[in-house]
Amino acid sequence: MASSRWLVAIGTAVLSAVGPALTFAAPPPPPPPPPLTNGTFPDSAGLWSNMVRSNTQTNTPFFQSLGSNGRTCATCHAPADAWTVTPLHAQQRFTATNGTDPLFASLDGTNCPGLKTTTVADRQVASSLLLKKGLIRVALTPPTQSQFSVTSVANPYGCTSTSSVSVYRRILPSANLPFLTTVMWDGRESVTTTSVSTALLQQAKNAILGHAAATATPTAATLQSIVAQELGIFSAQSSDNRAGSLSAGGAKSGVTALSQQSFTPGGNDPLGPSAPTPGVTPNPVFSLFGAWASLAGTSPAAQAQASIARGEKIFNARPMALRGIAGLNDQKDRRGLPLTTVTGTCGACHNAPNVGGNTLGRMFDTGVSRPESQTGDLPVITLRNKTTGAQVQTTDPGLALTTGLWSDVNKFKTPGLRNLAARGPYFHNGSAGSLEAVVNFYNNRFGLNLSTQERADLIAFLASL
Repeated sequence: MASSRWLVAIGTAVLSAVGPALTFAAPPPPPPPPPLTNGTFPDSAGLWSNMVRSNTQTNTPFFQSLGSNGRTCATCHAPADAWTVTPLHAQQRFTATNGTDPLFASLDGTNCPGLKTTTVADRQVASSLLLKKGLIRVALTPPTQSQFSVTSVANPYGCTSTSSVSVYRRILPSANLPFLTTVMWDGRESVTTTSVSTALLQQAKNAILGHAAATATPTAATLQSIVAQELGIFSAQSSDNRAGSLSAGGAKSGVTALSQQSFTPGGNDPLGPSAPTPGVTPNPVFSLFGAWASLAGTSPAAQAQASIARGEKIFNARPMALRGIAGLNDQKDRRGLPLTTVTGTCGACHNAPNVGGNTLGRMFDTGVSRPESQTGDLPVITLRNKTTGAQVQTTDPGLALTTGLWSDVNKFKTPGLRNLAARGPYFHNGSAGSLEAVVNFYNNRFGLNLSTQERADLIAFLASL
């Protein structure tokens, strides 16, 4: 949370981080400051749009400083930044304020609170993960009765405590929340409730007391106002640079259609009792671009539309062998048989119709937290199973830091997929810098054997959401 003022600046900033220096390329001119939270904004794929049902003004508690460090909810959930923070705009805000924007507060906007922040150069180093990957530091204490102990933390920035473990995560958008069943990457605000509204109330309170460093508990009315506004926020891609309007010619994408999308917790779940074939999503997840599937025109727009439609079909129907995924292969099907290997599609995890989250909030380990998958800028945390003595190294234990269960190590929520083009980088730790990197990760992880054209089609589809 922090100032709702849209801070922008054009220029070049040089980040002296651990390792070689990183130079920011001069960014393109940013969009004009929005007077309201509704609006349409450019991204690399085209245009995306906001729709806020309840109140489009910026004088609500969501945009007010409710703590002691100047932050508001909009500091980390900026309306013109896809309701999150992207590295490009973090860099612009840093340049505009010499790193004094409340976003960069040492509390969690630096890689470790004890880092030197006296000069601008100091602050660039201190906030390198936020500036490069949009990562906020989160300190979590495992439950007392955890099945594991944290035996060591090798953190390049300090923060080596094994009791309060520092992990670094992307800021989830505060849009499209009616399609959630769990709140936060590790679901920690949802562990005591099945109500998303109740979980969001708890999250808002903890954010104000934590991220905003409030000295008094916010009132019930303040929290209810924030959650009511959040539940009325929708955000989606509206136009593609090549294909044009994503709601033209019978297509059903765009923020208006998204705001009308139905959602049933547990619906379309491939592991549920109604799944006709265990491990296979019973229905296609996305049905936005079927009208474009039969296009045969030669114009650039028609070819781009056909590519998006082909990508949607790949997402819905391309079979893959899903194995070695904690949260999936350690489960049982409706017959009580183990799901050691599952033949499924992308929708085996991303099953929420036309949204792409998980309707039951299931969490999975797809390997994103493994140290060998990283570039050395995240900590390596060693965990030891108290019963078996087994050890595992990870850059973020994920759900296990909330539940204390060994079986939950490295599990993370399945995020929604709408408005992807506007809010990279991707995965909980920002390790995929582009949608191409996301597709390449899954292509390699699950042996999809995508052709060059199929990769382009799938990327085009994901960018159109």
